[in-house]
Amino acid sequence: MTLRTIGVVGAGTMGNGIAHVFAQAGFNVILNDIKDEFVAKGMGTITKNLQRNVDKGRATEADRDSVLARITCSTNLNDLAACDLVVEAIIEQLDIKLELFRKLDAILPQHAILASNTSSISITKLAAVTQRADRFIGMHFMNPVPVMKLVEIIRGIATSDACTKTIATLTETLGKVPVEVNDFPGFISNRVLLPMINEAIFALYEGVATKEAIDEVMKLGMNHPMGPLTLADFIGLDTCLFIMRVLHDGLGDDKYRPCPLLVKMVDAGYLGRKSGRGFYEY
Repeated sequence: MTLRTIGVVGAGTMGNGIAHVFAQAGFNVILNDIKDEFVAKGMGTITKNLQRNVDKGRATEADRDSVLARITCSTNLNDLAACDLVVEAIIEQLDIKLELFRKLDAILPQHAILASNTSSISITKLAAVTQRADRFIGMHFMNPVPVMKLVEIIRGIATSDACTKTIATLTETLGKVPVEVNDFPGFISNRVLLPMINEAIFALYEGVATKEAIDEVMKLGMNHPMGPLTLADFIGLDTCLFIMRVLHDGLGDDKYRPCPLLVKMVDAGYLGRKSGRGFYEY
């Protein structure tokens, strides 16, 4: 199956990054969100990242302009009617995603593939509200998308071999590395990462060490590029809490119980970088 036009729903951090890498790989992209200002902000980020490559001599101005020319902005889902693949990258809330996929399923042509960039929600559950469960798959990109090589490829219970092969090949075309995992809560990346972050929050909550000490130990001792509390702020504490709750509910093991401090911070609106305050102030 040949994929020519790619839709990306959600122009936030992940969505604009996904649109960026598809356009950079030569695909025509429709970047959709619910408001013009959201799409404009996403395009601004793409432009800024492309300009950084020009400034560093990794690309020319012509390269930058050709990538931008392949991206069309949209606030109407019907604009995606001609897409061969649509990647969803909206807020990590099940009911909102389900409603979106119901709408997309009715709009897209029969051959089109639906993909979700969800970091934890069941692909099988999302696919079940469509009439194309065999052509529904998880494509979990890592943040920042233009830089990180990994894409978790998650098969739902009905995802076909042909769909999986198509998406794996497509991922390689983007210069990424597809790694196939099964449809379990948190998949692999967040099933391993988020409990580590949650345990770091427990260590802070219990007074084992300061936030700076916890982050420094993991950076210097485990060679992590950033400490777990800094990373939590980068991901968004609300997203961390949501994923921990998915793990706790889906696996039924108290080792996935969210730390009370994490819950309290989210209740207070301390969500990390995006709110200006989390474990650190920004």
